[in-house]
Amino acid sequence: MRIPAILATTSVAAVLVAGTVVPADAAPTAELFDDFSYSGPGDPLLAQRGWYVRTGGGGPGVPGAVWSRDHVSFPAADGGQVLELKASTEGAAGATVQSEVSHQRKFAEGTYAARVRFGDAPVSGPDGDETVQSFFTITPLDAPMDPDYGELDFEYLPNGGWGASGPTLFMTTWETYQPDPWVSDNVHDTVSASLAGWHDLVIQVAGGRVTYYLDGTEVADHGDKYYPETAMAISFNHWFIAGGLVADPTRRDYVEQVDYVYFAEDEVVPPVEVTARVQQFRAESVSWTDTVPAG
Repeated sequence: MRIPAILATTSVAAVLVAGTVVPADAAPTAELFDDFSYSGPGDPLLAQRGWYVRTGGGGPGVPGAVWSRDHVSFPAADGGQVLELKASTEGAAGATVQSEVSHQRKFAEGTYAARVRFGDAPVSGPDGDETVQSFFTITPLDAPMDPDYGELDFEYLPNGGWGASGPTLFMTTWETYQPDPWVSDNVHDTVSASLAGWHDLVIQVAGGRVTYYLDGTEVADHGDKYYPETAMAISFNHWFIAGGLVADPTRRDYVEQVDYVYFAEDEVVPPVEVTARVQQFRAESVSWTDTVPAG
């Protein structure tokens, strides 16, 4: 997908780097940008560039469901290529397939951004399943209530779930959790509205605060003990909430798409400047760059 030309000329005069205002045209300390120009989930460039396509079982999602490479693709859309994550089900755990793509764990303070297309209904089959379409960062949980755990989430639930009755976007910042019995320690805000279509998602992590933006508007601000302490991986996934499947054996396929992902290390980059930087990469025919050092 291509960002509208009207946004390409929009920028800001300065951004914050470690609490200091610097010119917006100053070179970032380190950046990741990926336009998702790949041939498929088996493209060797994915692994070379730090991406992992998940397979097998395990949470989150419906117990007994699987994660499949076959549900990850890179189709053409709106003049470019996108990452597509499909989730499908036939109403039972054994016929439920989810998808996830993650980058290596090396990201901490800075600005995270992605342009994501949410869907309110399946592209085929009956609607109604509680599905989660996400852009998030995460640190592995080494033990129950691990204090070094961290997670920052944009999660869109088109059919509700987690106490929401309609389409809802959750912005959640985690301190930690334990899986069994389930205990969670997080803080969240929500936007209750249909968000079908393309949206710009930005998370700024700096100075003890985690700030979330939807299409340039601040929608959540978290901090205190929930502020991440360790390096995280960048991930996208699409899955079903346990207990949220409709009891209908007809197959249905839900789709989430991602236009690009961007990260600037140790910079608080305003959403409008993220757009300008992405447009500049595309103007220079740069489909991928990664100068963020390994954690």
